[in-house]
Amino acid sequence: MWQEERYQRIRALLSSLQQVSTDRIVGELGVSRETVRRDLLELEAMGELRRVHGGAVPVHSEPPIAERVHTRVKYKRAIARAAAGLVSSGQTLFLDAGSTTSVLADELAKLSGLTVITNSFDVALKVGTAGNGANQLIMLGGSVGGPVCATAGDITIAEIHRYRADLALLSPVGVDAEFGATNYDLREAEVARAMAANAKQLVLLADFSKIGLCSRVSYCSADRIDHLVTNTSAQKSPAYAALKSAVGKVVAV
Repeated sequence: MWQEERYQRIRALLSSLQQVSTDRIVGELGVSRETVRRDLLELEAMGELRRVHGGAVPVHSEPPIAERVHTRVKYKRAIARAAAGLVSSGQTLFLDAGSTTSVLADELAKLSGLTVITNSFDVALKVGTAGNGANQLIMLGGSVGGPVCATAGDITIAEIHRYRADLALLSPVGVDAEFGATNYDLREAEVARAMAANAKQLVLLADFSKIGLCSRVSYCSADRIDHLVTNTSAQKSPAYAALKSAVGKVVAV
């Protein structure tokens, strides 16, 4: 079994069980305890889990965005550049709050003629304060709190429904063929669901670690995803083939 396939299986076990023993992983993967030990060490180093006596648990619901922006940076940067290539001047875009959409904001700030609607303070600062001033930024109102620095809640959802965007560019916690795009936090999922519903096309930005991963709250089905932008490493995931068949188009970089 390939290393990345083992990682995906361990992520899936943690997502569904919230705590998994080393013995359970050994049995599920059919590998040695030493292999599992090394895999858990690597995944812990990447900030994806915390080792405990006899097994592992999630770090918590999801690592804070301040930590996530420093993980798998080169992969997120490649995804952001590819996603920016799908954008045209004159378009209106929804961006939700996430580490990958934050990197995407850096790329969009280099473009012009865009209207960017977001609930993310980080995205707003990057796009709204870009030196060229060539893009319009609309910051959605709402309550602030939760795991990311962003607005959410009923006011945010109501404001989203005022707009129609050409593209919704969203970054989920996980995506697979059966459950589609998922987030851990309910309020974040509600924002993403509203953005997806009010956009002509949905572009999902998901690095290889998110392929085949299912979190707590689903916000759109796989067949609703027009473009899935990911890394070529995602092709190693056992969930990749089914997901590729379910979505409109995969852009792997």
